[in-house]
Amino acid sequence: MDLTLTDEQEMIRTTARKLLRDRSGTAGVRAVRDGPGEGYSRELWQQMADLGWTGLAVPEQHGGLGAGFLESCLLAEELGAAQVPSPFLVTTACAGMTIGRFGTEEQCAAWLPAIAAGRPVTAATASDIAATRRTDGWTLNGTATFVPFAAAAHAVLVAAHAGTGPAVFLLDSARTAAIDIAPLRVVGPVPRYRLRLEDVTVPSGAVLGRIGRGDEVIQALEAFGAAATCAEMVGGAQRVLDLTLAYATERRQFGRPVGSFQAVQHHCADMAVDVLSARLIAYEAIRRLADARASGSGDHGPEAVDLPVSCAKAWVSEAYQRVCALGHQVHGAIGFTAEHDLHLYLQHAMSAAPAFGDAETHARRVADALGLPRHGGPPHHTYGQEIHR
Repeated sequence: MDLTLTDEQEMIRTTARKLLRDRSGTAGVRAVRDGPGEGYSRELWQQMADLGWTGLAVPEQHGGLGAGFLESCLLAEELGAAQVPSPFLVTTACAGMTIGRFGTEEQCAAWLPAIAAGRPVTAATASDIAATRRTDGWTLNGTATFVPFAAAAHAVLVAAHAGTGPAVFLLDSARTAAIDIAPLRVVGPVPRYRLRLEDVTVPSGAVLGRIGRGDEVIQALEAFGAAATCAEMVGGAQRVLDLTLAYATERRQFGRPVGSFQAVQHHCADMAVDVLSARLIAYEAIRRLADARASGSGDHGPEAVDLPVSCAKAWVSEAYQRVCALGHQVHGAIGFTAEHDLHLYLQHAMSAAPAFGDAETHARRVADALGLPRHGGPPHHTYGQEIHR
């Protein structure tokens, strides 16, 4: 696979890397973790919107730059490398790409420009919400969990069961005001919430896609989210490798750099193999998704897109954790201290691994796609059943 970037893509990555590294002290996970707010820097988020980052994958006719999903994932990678929390991934990858694919003309005209302008949108697919038909729309009741950046969202995509099958509803800020939002205590940089809906009414025009075929919408949303999360994890893994190589070169023991010892060299080599393989498999899946989106292909089956995404999520989720574990081995006790950044990446690896299906879930999907027989065990994951185990 050719990982060569175009001049425009390289400019996007270089600009993002410099800005995020410069702002990590004021907008990074340390700065926003214990402070007031909603788990991210509103100032940096507005700056990202002003630079056009939130509209990278939004078509030009809707106020975006019309670049694509790949370019958005390059930004997600740099966000992971700098450990800067923001609603970027859920807004642009999950909500933006899904609305662009399944939304009506009215929905796209209303929300794609809003996303391009920097209005956060989130998604709630881990839910037990039931939708009841009314004469003038729907009533939603139930609970959704592990919803990222829900407190800051201007809209939320809600998966529900509508009697005849799954459905996805696009709830705007007028509807979300009626939702009870409670923060959850979770590991990692992304704030997550529980949403409780009690007799929340929505119009018929709030349905995204078709009633009873919401699994197609959820499947696409999870695919975009999983692929972008892989890019974010690749950025984190690359940064852990860079920090470890620098430490192994500078840290001296017994009169020589610790990087001169064979055991440390083997650890660093194993880390480099995991980072490179994670990058290759992640961007293969991202390019498949980007190509399918650009061509408008209706083929979203396992051979076209889903299989590469599941392969990537299964591999990168575990590779990132292996890289962090070996990085801690090389750093020794200093890597576990609160003052060192290494533990932030380990927390990120642990929290990103189950997002949009953990490694086991995606490995089972790959096994199913290969036609391997099932032999008991726990039931296999179905799209929309859960995001976190």
